[in-house]
Amino acid sequence: MAGRRAGTVRAVRRAEVRLPQLTAFEGGELEPEGDYDGLEFTDTDAAGQSARGARFMDCALRRCALDETELSRARFLDTVLSGIRGVGTDLSQASLRDVEITDARLGGTQLHGAVLERVVVRGGKIDFPNLRTAKLRDVVFEGCVLVEADFSGAELARVTFEDCTLARADFTGARMKDVDLRGAAALDVTRGIDGLAGAVISPTQLLDLAPSFASQLGVRVE
Repeated sequence: MAGRRAGTVRAVRRAEVRLPQLTAFEGGELEPEGDYDGLEFTDTDAAGQSARGARFMDCALRRCALDETELSRARFLDTVLSGIRGVGTDLSQASLRDVEITDARLGGTQLHGAVLERVVVRGGKIDFPNLRTAKLRDVVFEGCVLVEADFSGAELARVTFEDCTLARADFTGARMKDVDLRGAAALDVTRGIDGLAGAVISPTQLLDLAPSFASQLGVRVE
């Protein structure tokens, strides 16, 4: 490609969220199709509530409980999610654009079919995230732990992993372009090793993944 040196990885366009003066949320439970603009949710217990199709713009969610919270098809725009926690949070087909997620503690989060654009996931631990058929563009995973992340059929473009741990990841059928895995502190791919086509890894990671590559090619190492 003209103007682009072979072997380079296009840089991620990082999210830069600048929140306005926020108003404390005092509206009780979340509502489906709700419209939340310029609000701060602090220590809110939204477990089991439904905000399906809701819109959060210029908001901050800090230390909120999201156990089994239904946020499918919700839209998060220019929003900060800090210290959120929950098991079974449903973000399927949600849209996250210009979002910062810091120190999250989540398990079994449903993000299948979601669209993440200019998103930073910094710190925290997410167990069993379901990102099947999700679309990730300009996404940074930084200093976090992802356990058994399922990227099956996902599309990743300009995605980077910096000082984070990927444990038992599944990239079956994933499509990648300008994905940089070199900065990952640990990289463990249990399924879909061929889904790494389009990604960049380090020589050390290549050695670590050699058994998986050999298995994919049907090569026995004795």
